[in-house]
Amino acid sequence: MTSNTLTKALLGTLTAATLSIGTLAGATTATAAPAQQVPTQTVTIQAVTIQAVNNLGLTTTEAKSVQCYVRDAGFSPGAIDGQLGSNSWKAWQRFLNDRGFNAGTVDGVVGPNTIRGLQRFLTYIGYDTGGIDGIAGTKTRAAWKAFSYLGGGWC
Repeated sequence: MTSNTLTKALLGTLTAATLSIGTLAGATTATAAPAQQVPTQTVTIQAVTIQAVNNLGLTTTEAKSVQCYVRDAGFSPGAIDGQLGSNSWKAWQRFLNDRGFNAGTVDGVVGPNTIRGLQRFLTYIGYDTGGIDGIAGTKTRAAWKAFSYLGGGWC
């Protein structure tokens, strides 16, 4: 998963930077006071969460359309920028939950519950998602794209 690789790379960089700073601080202390022993430092690194944009195959224009659709339904996606990030997905999760399509927790993460909620909604309005399985496969992405054209006049 790309975000997982990016997270590992970021954590590796943060670790190297933190250790370098600690080494430099230790060297400076050792030079300034050679008779003193430098205490061992413990470095705690917290997990970094990177919230990626997930347009599920939509172009920026198509994503703007679905942002306008959910906004006009009364759920704010934030900026209408064609980037379906956490604010856009939170708006969609609220919309889907409000309409009874059960997208689960409103957290802005496009997980299986959100996908199932989206599949239920798209199926309900007449699109073929290939089933309600929580996987954003080819048919679900095609249905989402086709829906975005329906919303083409929303912006």
